[in-house]
Amino acid sequence: MKLVERMPRVCKAVIKAKVVCALRDTILNSLLAAAHGLSDEQKEFQKMAFDFAAHEMSPHMAEWDEKEIFPVETMRKAAQLGFGGIYVQPEVGGSGLSRLDTSVIFEALSTGCVSTTAYISIHNMCNWMIDTFGNTEQREKFCPELCTMDKFASYCLTEPGSGSDAASLLTTAKLEGDHYILNGSKAFISGGGDTDVYIVMCRTGGKGPKGISCVVVEKDTPGLSFGKKEKKVGWNSQPTRAVILEDCHVPVTNRLGQEGQGFNIAMRGLNGGRINIASCSLGAAHACVQLARDHLLVRKQFGETLSNNQFLQFKLAEMATKLVASRLLLREAALALQESRSDAVSLCSMAKLFVTDECFNICNQALQMHGGYGYLKDYAVQQFVRDIRVHQILEGTNEVMRMIIARSLLSESG
Repeated sequence: MKLVERMPRVCKAVIKAKVVCALRDTILNSLLAAAHGLSDEQKEFQKMAFDFAAHEMSPHMAEWDEKEIFPVETMRKAAQLGFGGIYVQPEVGGSGLSRLDTSVIFEALSTGCVSTTAYISIHNMCNWMIDTFGNTEQREKFCPELCTMDKFASYCLTEPGSGSDAASLLTTAKLEGDHYILNGSKAFISGGGDTDVYIVMCRTGGKGPKGISCVVVEKDTPGLSFGKKEKKVGWNSQPTRAVILEDCHVPVTNRLGQEGQGFNIAMRGLNGGRINIASCSLGAAHACVQLARDHLLVRKQFGETLSNNQFLQFKLAEMATKLVASRLLLREAALALQESRSDAVSLCSMAKLFVTDECFNICNQALQMHGGYGYLKDYAVQQFVRDIRVHQILEGTNEVMRMIIARSLLSESG
């Protein structure tokens, strides 16, 4: 099936456009193997995303970071290509693509701006949660406008007192007639205050995960407010605020799934979220290997370019090898999730752990190769380092990923 048949909103001119940026040509055809093993259709998705990153995101990345701009119009342009609901079903406006397709797209977009792509990935996760666990009325109400990004979504699980121990969350939802009355607060919410739809995990029952439900809270609902905009090291093109719920009245019809199903919904979302955020790290590392290579070829010290220094040659080789290894693991995890394999949760955790750790190291090494220049904001490498550092913390810390992997191994051996 042709790309335009799968993604009808895609601009044909964009698909057919030649890649005018030599950097993206080099990336796509290099030993970094970004297109290796992909179908022709997936290569088209990838090329389209690389083009969009090069022309619509990369030129603005530094400004969005410095001025803390939430690039709404750029994201809506991305939605016109089908990137607002990549793995949401077509009947509600989504592109209906696979988890592997999604990973390929997010990796490519992140070469243009990690922070913006990371938000798009969270938005996609929320959209998928409504599409997957919502009823027909909920899907038809929320998903079409999320797919076009006329409206934006935020994921609300973490609280000031419950981070890694998410099942201990304290936000309550008491049933009164045909409404839930929500009280509590959520911390570190991407898009908080600027988005329109909030996927909130709240306690409708007793302690533990079985007492948690999932509700959709719409912006301007009485009782919904937001904390101050956080000042962050990276991810500055997306606002982060606390979400505060004070006697917030939410219709029972906005609950996704059944009471007590919320924690399972949250974890199902996060399995895909871990693939998505690791894909964003991969894109950053992809760009940084290229930036480091280009710098070594032009920077001279001791009468010759740094590319002639064997130590730096070996470092660059190690970076490229770890990049390709990360991509292979990530794509295997994406396939496992798509196929609902029994090892999917463990593989998603392994991929998130390995890829975000190794890709941060790749970006950090690329900065080191730039010397003092790498520490200047005129050079993109420092922004990639700042933007992906948080990927080792969110969507489940990498320490929690180790717990999940170990628990799986030990239960199998028992």
